Amino acid sequence: MSGSHSHAPASPGRAFAIGVTLNLGFVAVEATFGVISNSLALVADAGHNLSDVLGLMLAWGASILARRKPTARHTYGLRSSSILAALLNALLLLVAVGGIGWEAVQRVGKPAPVSSVTIMVVAGLGIIINTATAMLFWKGRKDDLNIRGAFLHMAADAGVSLGVVLAGALIHFTGWAWLDPVVTLLIAVLIFWGTWGLLKDSVNLALHAVPQNIDMTLVREQLNRVPGVIDVHDLHVWAISTSEAALTAHLVVRGIQLDDPLLDRMKRQLHDEFGIEHVTLQVEAGQLSNCCNIAPAEEPVVPHNGEERHV
Repeated sequence: MSGSHSHAPASPGRAFAIGVTLNLGFVAVEATFGVISNSLALVADAGHNLSDVLGLMLAWGASILARRKPTARHTYGLRSSSILAALLNALLLLVAVGGIGWEAVQRVGKPAPVSSVTIMVVAGLGIIINTATAMLFWKGRKDDLNIRGAFLHMAADAGVSLGVVLAGALIHFTGWAWLDPVVTLLIAVLIFWGTWGLLKDSVNLALHAVPQNIDMTLVREQLNRVPGVIDVHDLHVWAISTSEAALTAHLVVRGIQLDDPLLDRMKRQLHDEFGIEHVTLQVEAGQLSNCCNIAPAEEPVVPHNGEERHV
């Protein structure tokens, strides 16, 4: 039996620190001028930005916990905290969307006059700050669901601010105050749309589903291509964090002895081709054997008597 090891993921602490500082300052400015200008869109966006600051802090804390060294009780360290943070971030966004949407619906029938120029200036500042913050997480968004959550928060905010600017311009030239709550509703829908994928992915990882970037069929084919391997069973791949995956498998071999160099080469291939950091392979000599009771339901099992069945 053999296992592979990896270092803790790099910390994006500087990006989180800058993002939290910039957005806390902007929340204070936006909420103040939202009240002064009587703009629900600005106040709603300030509330959403505040939830994003909390989300950033949550993701930041998770990234710190993910670097904790393993202990006798937590043998993978606290890497899974990043999955919980991504899930909580998605739920936090949905709560914010619900609050924003409810306030907008309440105000659609009773639009109030707003200061369109103030709306455009403040929201324009929001575009700059949120875009700059989102770019801090651009590089890591594809490899880490926790970072992706932070990026989506900030990218959504930049889009929201752009919508508020456009609404302010239309109100300025047309005098249609009802555009303020209507744009707020559209903002809520856009945030919900962007959040749904994050929620689905984080729930899947929390349930130990195979990460989306890993194709199990290709992984099985890669293991079956090893000379002497006649069967692969009890193959499991799951996420231990938002950026790291683990694999365990039983390899049935015949006619050869899998030595350490060959096993190491297999682990390197799984890492390079699929990004799987932690690999444990159990070698079984001779005939095909039974697999454990948590093998995937579609995996065929051939007992020693030759009768095929499925678990």
